[in-house]
Amino acid sequence: MITGSMVALITPMHEDGSIDIAALRNLIEFQIDQGSAAIVAVGTTGESATLSEREHCDVIRQVVELVRGRVPVIAGTGANSTTEAIDLTQCAKESGADACLLVTPYYNKPTQEGLYQHHKAVAAAVNIPQILYNVPGRTACDLLPETVGRLAAIPNIVGIKEATGDLSRVDRIRTLTGADFAIYSGDDATACELVLRGGQGVIGVTANIAPKQMSLMVQAALAGQREQAVALDAKIRCLHKALFLESNPIPIKWAVAELGWCERGIRLPLTWLSEQVQPQVRAAMLEAGIFDSIPGTQ
Repeated sequence: MITGSMVALITPMHEDGSIDIAALRNLIEFQIDQGSAAIVAVGTTGESATLSEREHCDVIRQVVELVRGRVPVIAGTGANSTTEAIDLTQCAKESGADACLLVTPYYNKPTQEGLYQHHKAVAAAVNIPQILYNVPGRTACDLLPETVGRLAAIPNIVGIKEATGDLSRVDRIRTLTGADFAIYSGDDATACELVLRGGQGVIGVTANIAPKQMSLMVQAALAGQREQAVALDAKIRCLHKALFLESNPIPIKWAVAELGWCERGIRLPLTWLSEQVQPQVRAAMLEAGIFDSIPGTQ
């Protein structure tokens, strides 16, 4: 079981939209140096929806090679086509990923039985640890705790990234799955409390620019040190809010570029962060001490 703060890494791009491998290498080194427990490659924050299947697989391979086994690599391999999800998951396994993260099928709004059969089919097709990802605000379907309980009985379905922000689900999912099933927060704003309630960590966006702060907060929460965890979280709560003022990953890509770590590259239909919102994101970065904590970014 992987525990701690895991970064849902952006996919850095040149301004023409092509993938920037040099920037990817630097981001990975920074994350490992700052204590992130795992790298999540080409999740939804990594713009998986606008990468071709070939690009998707190429980035996973690149991340695995660049990480060199120093921390686990979790590959985002979800799709709204079961066949495509199987292909991407097989690619991740062949590339050497340690686990896969599969977002629920989006847009086509499957039933709970459809969600069960989808994840069951992927798990049966590819023998690699798989983490479910429930984010109904983005997918228009909600993977209910009862369905999670059914899926947890499948040996290589090992956890869930729960991004509803509904903390009452932690107890419900835990009751239905057991202690060996990992529950990760997919909502940075409620991640601290989710871990304090028995979750195993967070797969988050804020860690792209504040990995050490997120790591320290999650480690304190895992140790049951509520007062310290809450205090650490309070220092970066402004980021949890500001980085979602426009659709993820628009604000975080702007923030990473503002630090000089990548170019202004993003793929349509996503656009660059609007000028009227940029001061709010920068103010949050200043309040959280991001520019002060990273040499050369003052």
